[in-house]
Amino acid sequence: MNAVITGASKGIGKAIAERLAAEGFNVIICARNTDALAAAKAAIREKNPAVTVIAESVDMGDKAQVMAFAQKIKDTWSTVDILVNNAGIFIPGALHDEADGLLEKLMAVNVYSAYHLTRELLPLMIAQRNGHIFNMCSTASHHAYPNGGSYSITKYALLGFSKNLRRELMPHNVRVTSVSPGPTLTASWDGFEGPPDRMMPPEDIASVVWNAFTLAKQTVVEEIQLRPMLGDI
Repeated sequence: MNAVITGASKGIGKAIAERLAAEGFNVIICARNTDALAAAKAAIREKNPAVTVIAESVDMGDKAQVMAFAQKIKDTWSTVDILVNNAGIFIPGALHDEADGLLEKLMAVNVYSAYHLTRELLPLMIAQRNGHIFNMCSTASHHAYPNGGSYSITKYALLGFSKNLRRELMPHNVRVTSVSPGPTLTASWDGFEGPPDRMMPPEDIASVVWNAFTLAKQTVVEEIQLRPMLGDI
């Protein structure tokens, strides 16, 4: 079985790629940072020598690179069983004083990348009448909060994309799940001085993704929200 995970050089994406590889999936991962991507590929292969691990350097904010990545996937595999749209950028700020162009930048990475990659890979899933798409949203997809700015706008948009996709793919037997984690111990929180156990480990998000995938084929978990026990930070 084959899985594609974007933004998988670290954090939640890497944890999901590691979990799927451990379950016997071949994985294609991508990220912008070539050094971190190479390290992630090596770590996954070392733990799971029986599976194929392909890593591609991709700027998911660049449509041409996203389309080239999609073509690489289709040239490599005739089927895709899991697509995890995880690539994203978190930049906090207030709408009234954030930098000009920030919304466009965040939309390109957080929303358009998922839109374009999904559209390119959907024909494979529809043809095989099988597949599961996971869109990594956020608790910011559900509730506005101070200093959320353009980031929160993009996460609301990604959740809307997921909901529309779910309705469209019902007759094609392709499942769609929106996963909305709260604060998770990833590089996005570098500089946070609170205790590590105040945030969720990325491996928990990976476990939730795997559990949703392993349900009966007639069962779909449409939306998942996860938060630290003590709530958002």
